[in-house]
Amino acid sequence: MQYPEPIAKLIDSFMRLPGIGHKTAIRLAYFVVDMNKDDVAKFSSALKETKDKLMYCSICGNLTDEDPCVICRDKTRDQSTVLVVEQPRDIMVMEKMKDYHGLYHVLNGVLSPIEGKGPEDLNIKSLIKRLQSDETIKEIIIATNATPEGEATAMYLSRLVKPAGIKVTRLAHGLSVGSDIEYADEMTLSRAVSGRTEM
Repeated sequence: MQYPEPIAKLIDSFMRLPGIGHKTAIRLAYFVVDMNKDDVAKFSSALKETKDKLMYCSICGNLTDEDPCVICRDKTRDQSTVLVVEQPRDIMVMEKMKDYHGLYHVLNGVLSPIEGKGPEDLNIKSLIKRLQSDETIKEIIIATNATPEGEATAMYLSRLVKPAGIKVTRLAHGLSVGSDIEYADEMTLSRAVSGRTEM
């Protein structure tokens, strides 16, 4: 027996999300069917608003509903350090730690020859422009994940930035190899930031 077409479409839509398999997609689809119309309307509106109102910050590349983002506008933050992360969600994880008070830059990925991602596919040009135009930046902290791709990206950035005389550091390996920043606890992240090393 086939699912009615609206449920089949909903199951297919949920399966497009990362980490959602067929069984979980079915459960979520039937959960939506059981929701009242107001909750479905709010859910649908939140999805649409996310696509309509969010943009990337023109300075750091973070997701924001105002440009520049709230972090780039905050002049009380340490303007001399820029922590480079892979994805916008990594910024939220770092902010929960409450030990880092500098600025950020989002690469929107890592170098990955297997996936066909080279330097031109990442938000690297704007980082270089930012460093060239802002003399207050004295240190770049590279916070890519401890994966082969993250390490390769860190080395590439280090080689690009160091000739400009800007200090380049890498998060200490309080993060386990192969893990993602978004899944690390605050204590691990705090130790990784405080124990960072120059590259």
